[in-house]
Amino acid sequence: MKDYVMGIPSVDLADFLSGDADRKAKFVKELGEAYQNIGFVAVKNHLVGDELVKTLYQEVPKFFALPDDVKEKYEIEGLAGQRGYTSFGKEHAKDSNAGDLKEFWHFGQEVTDNDPIKSQYPDNVIVDEVPGFNTSGRQAYEQLEATGREMLRAIAIFLELDENYFDDKIHNGNSILRPIHYPPITSEPKSAVRAGQHEDINLITLLIGASAEGLQVLNKQGEWKDVTALPDHIVVNVGDMLQRLTNGKLRSTTHRVVNPPREKWNTSRFSIPFFLHPRSEMRLDCLSNCVEPGQEPNFAPISAGEYLDERLAEIGLKK
Repeated sequence: MKDYVMGIPSVDLADFLSGDADRKAKFVKELGEAYQNIGFVAVKNHLVGDELVKTLYQEVPKFFALPDDVKEKYEIEGLAGQRGYTSFGKEHAKDSNAGDLKEFWHFGQEVTDNDPIKSQYPDNVIVDEVPGFNTSGRQAYEQLEATGREMLRAIAIFLELDENYFDDKIHNGNSILRPIHYPPITSEPKSAVRAGQHEDINLITLLIGASAEGLQVLNKQGEWKDVTALPDHIVVNVGDMLQRLTNGKLRSTTHRVVNPPREKWNTSRFSIPFFLHPRSEMRLDCLSNCVEPGQEPNFAPISAGEYLDERLAEIGLKK
């Protein structure tokens, strides 16, 4: 019987990394079943250090507390929001015109070998005023990427693929670490919530904590369920790219961030998701072993890069 943390199954990454075949198989089974049923899990014994999480949640508010004119100098024209700062209300859910009630920052991949893919990525933007923001963000990126690699290895086994199927596809992948600030609500929102209902674009998303409640997932019964990341867990969910690859076998679940009760409107909310993306050339064509004999795939062939461009346009970050 799986443990549950605030409405979603809890799994222990130490089982997968234990070297014990039975514990490893248990983790793969529990993870796969959770991703088929709800698309979200809470993961304990991940590879992100507790002290780093604490430091990151100290540094992130320092950046967002900077004056607007200082933050806006880090909003770089022409990058489609893929590095640096994106100001309040710029992004919206794909089926909504109402801007989400948030501002955010993007840390991206830093290619340290001679991989020619480096030419595809803009440089990360460095914040002069808060040096600890840069350092802790980079460290969190690396540790979340390492955690995500292990999660994808378990997913590969569940899908009856080679355990390392995803390794070369995510090496120097186009992943993004996004510290988000949902500012205090100062007037009655018209139609916007802090983040409208949506599905993530990428393979998997890893969320390290959140400073307040508000995350909800939509279950198979059409009910919104609250999810809160506990201090020793991260929340990891399936994104649309993985759903496409598996022909819908693994679920990219609709989720949102709702506004707090009126008595908490004066509070900020901070959240730091890591969107694990593959290299742009990865094919998202449905895996043959996820398509029933005689059936057509549910999704058309497309590359990860092509799909990302489509989705960035839908949510207002790219023309």
